[in-house]
Amino acid sequence: MTLTIGQLSQRSGVAPSAIRFYESRGLIHSTRTTGNQRRYEQATLRRVSFVRAAQRVGLSLDEIATALATLPDNRTPTTDDWTRLSATWRSRLDDQIERLERLRDRLDGCIGCGCLSLKTCALSNPKDILAERGPGAVNLEPGA
Repeated sequence: MTLTIGQLSQRSGVAPSAIRFYESRGLIHSTRTTGNQRRYEQATLRRVSFVRAAQRVGLSLDEIATALATLPDNRTPTTDDWTRLSATWRSRLDDQIERLERLRDRLDGCIGCGCLSLKTCALSNPKDILAERGPGAVNLEPGA
């Protein structure tokens, strides 16, 4: 059984434009009818779900594409595949969790010097000394 782009969109909750974008990035594949309409295998629904789950935990489309490229014949990830792939992302996700916890804990004061509080910043970051550590909210980085 194959699905039209509308059916895939409805079943996955992903907009048709996003489905076309995923296809253009090689994350999913379709066949074409004689009228040049896209048709997706039923298993594509699981593949789209995999992409969405990976995006929700903060992975980029490039990281997702790299992971999917390790699967033979563009097949849908199995539970064992997901376990293997997610293990390679564990340290990256741990860093992301640490950043989010720091953001949550400092949200009402300073956001690590981004800078939201000129009064506090004058005390904890005089003359913008944190600029030497790089751009962005450097105090939110792991190990800060």
